Amino acid sequence: MIDRRHMLLGTGAALMTSIARTALAAPTADDFARRLAKVEADGKVNGLHSVLVAQGGKTLFEHYGVGVDERWGEPLGTVTFGPEVIHDLRSVSKSVVGLLYGIALADGKVPPPEAKLYDQFPQYPDLAAQPGRDKLTMAHVLSMTLGFQWDELTIPYGTPGNSENAMAAAPDRFRYILSLPIVTEPGTKWLYCGGATAILGYLISKGTGMPLLEYARRVLFEPMGFGATDWVLGADGVPQTASGLRLLPRDMLKIGQLAQAGGTWQGKQLVPTEWVKNITTPKVTIEGARSYGWQWYIYDTTTNGRRQHWFGGIGWGGQKLYVFPEADVVVAMTCGNYPKPGIEQNRVNLVVLNDVVFAGLSP
Repeated sequence: MIDRRHMLLGTGAALMTSIARTALAAPTADDFARRLAKVEADGKVNGLHSVLVAQGGKTLFEHYGVGVDERWGEPLGTVTFGPEVIHDLRSVSKSVVGLLYGIALADGKVPPPEAKLYDQFPQYPDLAAQPGRDKLTMAHVLSMTLGFQWDELTIPYGTPGNSENAMAAAPDRFRYILSLPIVTEPGTKWLYCGGATAILGYLISKGTGMPLLEYARRVLFEPMGFGATDWVLGADGVPQTASGLRLLPRDMLKIGQLAQAGGTWQGKQLVPTEWVKNITTPKVTIEGARSYGWQWYIYDTTTNGRRQHWFGGIGWGGQKLYVFPEADVVVAMTCGNYPKPGIEQNRVNLVVLNDVVFAGLSP
């Protein structure tokens, strides 16, 4: 069984001792390329499709490889990647949705975090009347602390028992999500839930009167000069909100730079600064030094007197978006390691991060 839990929970562990929070030591693109060639020759890295590194708003390094890829489970064969080839973000999509929700909120198009969840779904009065559901708010949706019985970590994708697959196959995916049993007290425990992100996407579309991708293009992608974009639809025509976004790697990097800059892009405030601060501030502890904000992961601890901090997005197969605020560094990675266990996906990401990107850091 593919261990998704290792992919989500293990990402930051190796960063605790190997990444310093100081400026890069005048790296060049050739420095990055040489280090990457070495780890690939040593067999430490496989399945890497792209890695991009930026510091201080400037792109320092871009690498594109060749490898087998897929579009949300649809085989694409061997692909030669490059600046104009879009790639699945998988669950990094969730972090983009988190930004879009903040834009829509500022425009008064979606309910605020304190709003009651079931008030947003008047079409399901029978569900709203069930005991305990009145406690749920949009903050619980944003932080994945709904307390629903949901499992897409231990049950493999492609099987009926996986909650995301069951949601996609349901006649009404939102009734499916909102009818799930509440098994833990809302707000007390983080539980990975693509259904929560699906709710956010639904409310964005409902409030703006626009399909999710169209809205994203209008308020975020086009103002940032994105190239080709795609958002995979389910069989019911509803976007796979939590994992279906496809972007150019350069544009994935821009998402991290936007968050690093507090929602500002080229002098224009696209996402409210306070919202960016909110979504990248811990709302619930996941495990150890790992926390979750509103659709963004946060890693924050102190090791040997040195503060370690990053926030970002994590996607199945090795899609990673890292923002290191104190070093002013953003790293975007795409990979094709979908069939591999989560622990192996993390290993590849961390080798690239530690031995390629941050190898030039001062001790």
